[in-house]
Amino acid sequence: MAEPHDLTALEQATAIARGELSSADLVEHHLRRVAALGDTVGAFVTVTPDLAREAARAADAATVDRRGPLHGVPTAIKDLTLTAGVRTTFGSAAFADFVPPVDADVVRFIKAAGLVSLGKTTTSELGCSLYSEGRVAPPARNPWQLAYTAGGSSGGAAAAVAAGLVPVAQGSDGGGSLRIPASLCGLVGYKPSRGLVSGGPLGSGAFGLPTSGPLGRTVTDVAALLDVMAVPVPGEPYLPPPAPPDGFLAAARRAAPGKLRIGRFTTPMLADEPVHPDCVAAVDRAAALLTAAGHEVVEVPPPLGPAAWPLFEIIWYVLALAPVPPQREPELLPLTRLLRARGADISAGTLAATLGELQAQVRLGARRTAGCDLLLCPTLATPQAPVGWFTADGDPAADFDRQRRFSPYCAIFNVTGDPSVSLPLGTTTDGLPVGVLLTGRYGDDARLIATAAQLENSSGGWDRHPAIWLAVDSANVNGDGVGRSTS
Repeated sequence: MAEPHDLTALEQATAIARGELSSADLVEHHLRRVAALGDTVGAFVTVTPDLAREAARAADAATVDRRGPLHGVPTAIKDLTLTAGVRTTFGSAAFADFVPPVDADVVRFIKAAGLVSLGKTTTSELGCSLYSEGRVAPPARNPWQLAYTAGGSSGGAAAAVAAGLVPVAQGSDGGGSLRIPASLCGLVGYKPSRGLVSGGPLGSGAFGLPTSGPLGRTVTDVAALLDVMAVPVPGEPYLPPPAPPDGFLAAARRAAPGKLRIGRFTTPMLADEPVHPDCVAAVDRAAALLTAAGHEVVEVPPPLGPAAWPLFEIIWYVLALAPVPPQREPELLPLTRLLRARGADISAGTLAATLGELQAQVRLGARRTAGCDLLLCPTLATPQAPVGWFTADGDPAADFDRQRRFSPYCAIFNVTGDPSVSLPLGTTTDGLPVGVLLTGRYGDDARLIATAAQLENSSGGWDRHPAIWLAVDSANVNGDGVGRSTS
């Protein structure tokens, strides 16, 4: 019979609703897996078992009318995201003992929906890199092959979900930080349209690049968590696009986007870089499935090219200038210090001119792909990378450039604000995951999610697991077979 972690997030919630499992059962089961595998895959900076057990008891005591589709399900919060009363390090030794007094809005919504956080997941320092290898936790490793990175900056979240430590997790994406780990770890990583998910209550809009979003194994799980996150909040710097009246989960379950015109390209946008054949093959497979589903797939030029990189680069330097206590600056990693030093040299006039030029580039890019409902491209130019590969030569400038060449697609859609999702449609020749990127029009998240679900269905599903999934047996949770060890 199935172990509890074999169930999707929605199936776990259904088991709770039917009385087959309790939230307390699920939390204990997943905490056991976290204790056994969390450091191995580098999933967590901080685990909060006592808070999780207390929240699970509250979830089990809640009346039926207060229970949503994910009520009682274990999850985790990225260590970049403010969590009241829980250590939040932002992936940095400079904040190793910081405990926020407030929750981020997205954390409030996750708690209110009855999900139970097991702790804070590993991230890159201040979200500055696409790998999660810092000084406050073990490196986030890909559960499919532990020698490889789980990516970043939501690398711990991806490692946790792919290893079966939680069924879904919150992450954030400012330049691919949900979609890159999803591609590496064989998951669905969703970056919502700009403004759909609140970034409050603290901080600025960060030029509209970053947003919280969901990470999971199936499109329906991700859509259900997006419904939890996408709550309008007054005072946000970007007006949220309207959500579908019946929610994103309903759109995923219908999986009926209508006939679409989908623009396909494989040319990298932020670097003149060769694309690995396995990444191209994944796009080819997606295009074939979309065509078989009745969509028109056409070749288009990429919306932007490498000329946009110097503009994005300037903004990324400025974003690295998050407040850090001056006495703690020496504790920052070499890459972070480099980015901050470059950011400090950017004048207000240069930043304003850069933002204006980048918006002009976005307008031109939108005209190049006008008439397309969705865009299809690789998530990454290379399927996988070993832990330590980006920092191997000790030169942070070379590290930063290597990241650009590894991931020359994702960040463009942070600039445009369009919704974008990485889907695990491909594999390498040795069986490791390869993602494809499907991107929609701004505000058209429901159509993107419906198309992603349609692809999942037509591909035969992609909820497959690495060998480490079976590394921890569990005792019987109850007498009806749910949770019974198959060993």
